[in-house]
Amino acid sequence: MKISHKLEKAHAADSTPTFSFEFFVPKTSQGVNNLYDRMDRMYQLGPQFIDITWNAGGRLSNLTNEMVATAQSALGLETCMHLTCTGMPKQLVENALQSAFDGGCQNILALRGDPPVESEKWEAVDGGFRYAKDLVKYIKSKYGDYFDIGVAAYPEGTPEEPDVDILIDHLKEKVDAGGTFIVTQMFYDTDNFLKWVDKCRAKGINVPIIPGIMPISTYASFMRRANWCQIQIPQDFLDQLEPVKDDDMRVRELGTQLVADMCQKMLDSGKIKHLHFYTMNLEKATVMVLERLNLPAQDSAVAPLPWRPSLALGRQDETVRPIFWKNRKQSYVARTQDWDEFPNGRWGDSRSPAFGELETYGVLLRQSPQKVLELWGEPKTVDDLKTLLVNYLNGKLASLPWSDVPISNEIETIKPQILELNNRGILTINSQPAVNGAKSTHPVHGWGPKNGYVYQKAYLELLVTPEVAEKLVKKLENQSEITFYAVNKTGNLQTNAPGGPNAVTWGIYPGKEVIQPTIVEKISFLAWKEEAFRLGSEWAKCYPAESESRKFLDDIFNNWYLVNIVHNDFHDSTGIFDLFSDL
Repeated sequence: MKISHKLEKAHAADSTPTFSFEFFVPKTSQGVNNLYDRMDRMYQLGPQFIDITWNAGGRLSNLTNEMVATAQSALGLETCMHLTCTGMPKQLVENALQSAFDGGCQNILALRGDPPVESEKWEAVDGGFRYAKDLVKYIKSKYGDYFDIGVAAYPEGTPEEPDVDILIDHLKEKVDAGGTFIVTQMFYDTDNFLKWVDKCRAKGINVPIIPGIMPISTYASFMRRANWCQIQIPQDFLDQLEPVKDDDMRVRELGTQLVADMCQKMLDSGKIKHLHFYTMNLEKATVMVLERLNLPAQDSAVAPLPWRPSLALGRQDETVRPIFWKNRKQSYVARTQDWDEFPNGRWGDSRSPAFGELETYGVLLRQSPQKVLELWGEPKTVDDLKTLLVNYLNGKLASLPWSDVPISNEIETIKPQILELNNRGILTINSQPAVNGAKSTHPVHGWGPKNGYVYQKAYLELLVTPEVAEKLVKKLENQSEITFYAVNKTGNLQTNAPGGPNAVTWGIYPGKEVIQPTIVEKISFLAWKEEAFRLGSEWAKCYPAESESRKFLDDIFNNWYLVNIVHNDFHDSTGIFDLFSDL
């Protein structure tokens, strides 16, 4: 969705101010993965959008494209992609725009960019663009109104052009060329900024103006960034921060209040309704400012589905997802991006040859060997695995090989039973409790429109020894209300489930058909089986070939069974656990 449309809709429906975040491209792959985790957490704060920076000359541009696509598709974050003229031939610009289009991104921040360090003055490359307005015109000529095009503004001038009035004239040209919103350079002088806004409006610039806010983390970084951008620092900022400049904690506390006060002053003026935070890929400083402004998202917000929707092109209307990927949404979206049934409005068709393909996703385990050692140690026995699972269930571990996210509070109603299973060596991979008509606004189970009711069947997914699997299958084959799939790495599948998908979550809402967003289904389970066992294999390879941990994990994932169980009576919250009473 276009940023200008999102802001218009948000501010028409509610007077609460809105906000967004900027992130830059890290230099290492581990940094990228860690940033994805941070972006995922900051999603919970409720930003209207994020933007991701571009590098002069297109350096790391492929990574920018990848991060934009991941943010849109896997994280479900409305994303704006920076795009600069500096060192960019027309073909590179076109490639970047096509990548954004293919990823479902509808927002571009069109910038001239800074000259390369080795250049004394800025010059366009042959066939490139001289000014940001030229880039704006090109985007409009190629894509019409598909993209919302943001442009940059400088309330205190620039080293090249200190005359603010001349820069406002240039800003007007960019807006007239097709710019639909404005993002400013960082500043701390609020009075000057508000006067500048008035000047812009007097010139006929009527698109949204979004102030760029730089939180204060340390005194040194605050001064360095202010000097680099050549912006004014109000005297009261210096008076408060200078005496405590060597105390980082005190600087952050005072800086948070100073930045929050300037934000509140802008909001109180009635001229500004949205704040854009330059996070510098940090979390705490921005969160502290939002907390002072009482702006973090409220828990009462109702999610449209029990899982986060993708914003990728062709997936915005996706309303069905297999439960197996509940805790690995990035893997799921990447895993299924080429499955051609999505445009037909349904999750999948078992006749598709794409269901058997896994290699395109590459390495599944996101952690490096060093991170694996730090997170999960060196398991050598089943007791070690039990300890890992119990720690995860108790919130002491943030992830497991088959779960990228911390345990959710949905587990609380069945946590004692789940802990008991793991302590007995029956290892749980995924689970959900039975829910019988919870309000759609329920803080834990709620999703979908208001005034509705949600339901779900009890579900368990397990790793068990061949001996336990054999006993469990014999029990399950005679159950009338329970369906299951059990499979080992070699593909020895056993099941009592009839053909077709089995809805395990659904919702009932006024004026709507029944919505069934989460399913269990044979073909998707077999696709997940490949991923689950491969995750185990990649985990094992993080340890030396002759180590006890390598041999132990190889034995587990080469021989144990992956089992999923659905109790189809959603009134029964304990029956699924009665199966294990004598195992």
